[in-house]
Amino acid sequence: MISVPDVFNLPIDDVLPAIRAGLARSGGLVLEAPPGAGKTTVVPLALLGESWRADRKILMLEPRRIAARAAARRMAQTLGEEVGGTVGYAMRLERKISRDTRIEVVTEGVLIRRLQRDPELSDVALVIFDEFHERSLDADLGLALTLEARDALRPDLKILIMSATLDGAPVAALLGGAEVLRSEGRSYPVETRFLDRTGSGDLVADSLRAVRRALEDEDGSILVFLPGVGEIRRLTDRLADGLPSHVLLAPLYGDLSAAEQDQAIRPAPAGMRKIVIATSIAETSLTIDGVRVVIDCGRARLPVFDPVSGMTRLETVKVSAASATQRRGRAGRVAPGVCYRLWTEAEDRALLAFTPPEIMAADLAPLALELAVWGTSDANELQWLTPPPAAALAQARDLLQRLGALDDAGLVTAHGREMAALPVHPRLAHMLIRGKADGGLAALIAATLGDRDPFRADRARADRDLRSRIEAMGRERDGVFRRLIETARRLTPDKLVMPDPAAIIDRSGPLLALAYPDRVARRRGDARGSYQLANGRGAQLDPTDPLANSEYLAIAALDGDRATARIYLAAPLDLDDIEELFADRMETQLTVAWDPRNRAVQAVEQERLDALILAERPVRPAPERMRAAVADGIRMLGLAALPWTRELEAFRGRVEFAARHDPDGGWPDFSDAGLLARLDDWLGPYLDGVSRESQFGRIDLGSALRGQLDWAAQQKLDQWVPSHWTVPSGSRLPIDYGGERPLLSVRLQEMFGATQTPTVMNGRVAVTLQLLSPAQRPVQVTQDLVSFWDRGYADVKRDLKGRYPKHFWPDDPRAAPPTARIKPRPRA
Repeated sequence: MISVPDVFNLPIDDVLPAIRAGLARSGGLVLEAPPGAGKTTVVPLALLGESWRADRKILMLEPRRIAARAAARRMAQTLGEEVGGTVGYAMRLERKISRDTRIEVVTEGVLIRRLQRDPELSDVALVIFDEFHERSLDADLGLALTLEARDALRPDLKILIMSATLDGAPVAALLGGAEVLRSEGRSYPVETRFLDRTGSGDLVADSLRAVRRALEDEDGSILVFLPGVGEIRRLTDRLADGLPSHVLLAPLYGDLSAAEQDQAIRPAPAGMRKIVIATSIAETSLTIDGVRVVIDCGRARLPVFDPVSGMTRLETVKVSAASATQRRGRAGRVAPGVCYRLWTEAEDRALLAFTPPEIMAADLAPLALELAVWGTSDANELQWLTPPPAAALAQARDLLQRLGALDDAGLVTAHGREMAALPVHPRLAHMLIRGKADGGLAALIAATLGDRDPFRADRARADRDLRSRIEAMGRERDGVFRRLIETARRLTPDKLVMPDPAAIIDRSGPLLALAYPDRVARRRGDARGSYQLANGRGAQLDPTDPLANSEYLAIAALDGDRATARIYLAAPLDLDDIEELFADRMETQLTVAWDPRNRAVQAVEQERLDALILAERPVRPAPERMRAAVADGIRMLGLAALPWTRELEAFRGRVEFAARHDPDGGWPDFSDAGLLARLDDWLGPYLDGVSRESQFGRIDLGSALRGQLDWAAQQKLDQWVPSHWTVPSGSRLPIDYGGERPLLSVRLQEMFGATQTPTVMNGRVAVTLQLLSPAQRPVQVTQDLVSFWDRGYADVKRDLKGRYPKHFWPDDPRAAPPTARIKPRPRA
């Protein structure tokens, strides 16, 4: 018989009867309770004796490992037991569970593993989602699967959502109209102190000043929030010198050992003060005893996945108002406190209300694999508080198909099921399975690339060569390295065999390529440190880095920049490795294309791995491929690159004029757009023997243009739109069709004797006459020659006769003989 206290002397006591009654009435309940109310460690214990539980378990999902351990330990202490008895926990690669366990605190996909293995959750009476406001990816997926399991298989399964700041109404609606209960909690007043002006931008320096001020002005322990491990280590180093002997430093983040985390959580020894420097891990769930001062830098570091590049980058962002409230509340758990916010009041008013759910910016490959194993091809079939973004989900499924976890229809394969059973990212699961021959090395790589990378905190100075890190694991036996080796042991079914140096050198790259086939990279020519990835992206390595000597790399970590990402972790490959690993994905591709740089056709046969060109050799393509490539070059360069002559430009102008004035005449479109659109048809047959711009002079452009008009159209063009006009003097002069009206430029004396204005288009369009002086200068422009003879000629004659006395200036130009000479010859 389990002895559970009736009263816990915590604020949550007030709503325990309502929680019991609500779960007895229905299958779902939402509980809103602030930090310190006791919901995490009291509610599961208070429900142990409920009749509906029978002999089944209470399963509580915690979004963070450190909180899961702490909650299990606190509940076990309340019962006077050790963890692993009535209360236990299970997380990735770590569990303390026994046959007596009735409350199981789980995290990191353990609930999802249970659901996949046993969709009915046959030994579970209640699933509690604690700190649901954090909206972790596992929590959202776990809730969606649990809801489907309840609706389809277990109508008696109960669900309790517990949250500190999340609006409970949408969650209650998702549960089918569940009741929402609220606990007011118990806290002491906290004075908030803002900066007078925007901080320096150096979070460590600003935090250091605030810590020193708080040590002088306030009592009690201090909790400092910083965005990441790098900042925590730098602040710890700067505080270590000169601290009073009664002040302890206690970093707190996920990669620390359980003992180190416990040191940060437990109360400071009598007469001592403690400075806990933590990431956002300390916002909720954990109770850090003795804290009276919170120093909040106002920043958090979140992973953001880019489905376009397929890379995840860590972004330092401002905290939400809800997170800031959670952090502030830590100062008022045991006594009145103070919160130093390292930003201004104006900046505070501009904070987002809540942190966006992880599902909106996460790598969805693990979620996509779980959905496939669950048998869901369409994510919209499940009930989500926030549905997964379609683009990120599509990119995730594409990766899983590349890894062989999904077939072409999107269904899970046997290999995919084997991958899903491993407690690592699908990339690393694929590497572990395919790399069984290198089991020890594969397990060490998987451990290093997991969330315990000892170099992650200072990526800027870390060795980029994965092999160096694996070799360090063989030398070191303390701290993080010891835990990495323990993780590797749990990832291999056989005894972990440490690889010898030769294996590390030769096999690290191929194993890494199995996990990251889209990040196999080749150096760009002689550009040392510049690489092209198989996914089409670029990446950059410091040219002085020894890895920059490598022709090929397998890349594990980049910063996610869309243009040229910085390489943080990689290992060398050679071409034989790539051909062996990806023989089924290699393609031979003939590329015949216009090269804009050389202004010539490039025809090569390429060996490719996706976007990566591994080898190429020149080939002689079929004539039609060559003609098409040259046509593409002409489109790029424009029609002006063709060998136009004045005669051909005039011919083109005549056809355009005819089409403009005879739109139903079936004339071809000779505009730039029209000629370029039909380039392959009218010019393609004339491109044989041409492969570069310098050979465009060989193109018989005249025949190509005239070939667009049949014999009848050519006859009609010559009759209706003549290229020349024979004037009365006998001169055959060109007509310019380039303007709005056809233009004939002719010396005035050559038109003597003409009684009509010339016309084209079968008499429908008058030709504009530009009458010239003997010096070929325009003196009159007219479309009515008869009117000019009647009204304008006399003025022109009077003006020009004095300047050109040797020329013929008759009184009646209509009756005078035309002449192209200075004086007309006497008539016989």
